[in-house]
Amino acid sequence: MSHGTRPPVLVTGLPRSGTSWTGKMLAAGGELVYVNEPLNPQHPPGGCPGILRAQVRHRFQYICDDNSPTWLPAFRDTVALRYRWRAELRANRSPYDLARMLRYGGAFAYGRLTGRRALLDDPFAVLSAGWFAERLGCRVIALVRDPVSFVASWQRLGWTVYFHELLEQPLLVRDHPEVLRLRVLVGSQDRVAKAAALWRVTREILSRTPGILVTSYDDLAADPLTGFKSLYEYAGLAWTQAAEARVIRACTASGGRERGFTWTGLSRTAYRPMDSRLALRAAARGLTPDEIARVRALTADEDAQPAL
Repeated sequence: MSHGTRPPVLVTGLPRSGTSWTGKMLAAGGELVYVNEPLNPQHPPGGCPGILRAQVRHRFQYICDDNSPTWLPAFRDTVALRYRWRAELRANRSPYDLARMLRYGGAFAYGRLTGRRALLDDPFAVLSAGWFAERLGCRVIALVRDPVSFVASWQRLGWTVYFHELLEQPLLVRDHPEVLRLRVLVGSQDRVAKAAALWRVTREILSRTPGILVTSYDDLAADPLTGFKSLYEYAGLAWTQAAEARVIRACTASGGRERGFTWTGLSRTAYRPMDSRLALRAAARGLTPDEIARVRALTADEDAQPAL
């Protein structure tokens, strides 16, 4: 699907890989309408048919040509900023739902009137990134975080992954047989091993997915100004003085009164202003030296690849 010189943008990567931060920085230029996690199976931000008129059944829902008849019309509406008011009203009627409907519906309408593009911030699209690039014409930015930092972040939050949600998707297993290696960890309580395995398999899939830009979160955090200027160019966005100033302000926040533009706009995300370079120093917090060495060993093949 061609969008000419103004394609939609997808920012993806495993959860806790910096997608919200990156999406907010890209939206800082004022050319994009930020859409948070339409493929999240939980409600909210998922389960909003006004935003995505299709039923998400799995975390990391896999989308490919075989199931395009379900997903392509729905996502064409989303990236064209066509909000489905009636569908949303039929599904969601609580005061919170109605307030969100007005925010999103209004933002979609304003975005269309002013010629803005959609930016999808969705970690759950990571395994389908190639489809978004090929079928929707998205400029796809796939973030990969250092595996130790990634696993440590999941450990601090007490997160785990249930691999049956991947293995029960036949099209995913067919197209990305790497996921079969996860079967041995189904039911395991070893959260470090499971997070490391998820990182490794996802990194392999992204490394051979055509039409996307795989980007190091750690490199971006170490030098955000250079990194985001490059991402703006890739996404076809204007790198203006206002965008540069906003990125600098949001990426050097000390945690005091500076709020940047966090927790504003359409949806509440995990991103807060931060000094991104200082944040890297504490990235492994929560893992013991033995656990750090173990993660390095479990992800050694991918971790040894040249830096992106």
